[in-house]
Amino acid sequence: MTAPPSKADLRTAALARRDALSDEQRAAAAQAMAKRGVPFAILPGMVVSGYSPIRSEIDPAPLMRKLAEQGAKLALPAVMARGKSLAFRAWSPDHRLMLGPLGILEPSPAAAELIPDIMLVPLAAFDRQGHRIGYGAGHYDFTLAHLRKVKAITAVGTAFSLQEIKAVPALPHDVALDYVLTEKKVFDFRS
Repeated sequence: MTAPPSKADLRTAALARRDALSDEQRAAAAQAMAKRGVPFAILPGMVVSGYSPIRSEIDPAPLMRKLAEQGAKLALPAVMARGKSLAFRAWSPDHRLMLGPLGILEPSPAAAELIPDIMLVPLAAFDRQGHRIGYGAGHYDFTLAHLRKVKAITAVGTAFSLQEIKAVPALPHDVALDYVLTEKKVFDFRS
């Protein structure tokens, strides 16, 4: 009897599939995801946090622009320190970004801090129960757990459809997503 694959093995395999996509496939998928949008109403002034894509992540910028046109305020995360909640700073597509401590583009520390209503969450892999595998640092799990003590936050994973796996070996501290958006489908995990 063989042991089930570890999170690290599942992450490596999912990232290899994602990395194999061409730039054209990635751009087309980001546009398709944006065209579909989110499966709920965006109310004027809602804060939507996205992220600056790294590696071969799906780019949330087309979706974020669409949500801004519907009245959302936009924000991007800033990494404060390992084991600390991410901060979210106001952002618009015409703002310049700077490299944060992990080499990820972030808004300036001078930008207003906001608490998101909707958090777009990058991921390495996801399953049909709303569990995700990130990169192992736990930033989003910790942030969602922390911020949901303050207010309701809708967590929306963004991914390519080929990042879906049969099952994520979820741990007690892992925070499930409410939705996952891909270029092909919307997964709703709320029920």
